[in-house]
Amino acid sequence: MTESPMLRYGRPAPSFSLPSTSDRDVSLSDFRGKADVVLLFYCYDWGGI
Repeated sequence: MTESPMLRYGRPAPSFSLPSTSDRDVSLSDFRGKADVVLLFYCYDWGGI
């Protein structure tokens, strides 16, 4: 198993893409140099666990 790097405050986030509500993938790199991006993670927020 490969360990993933820890996210650190003030460091660049790793590249990733996620599906949007408009049926297309949105990549973090789409915003590079255009807008500030805030990453927020909710663990089990909607999961019913």
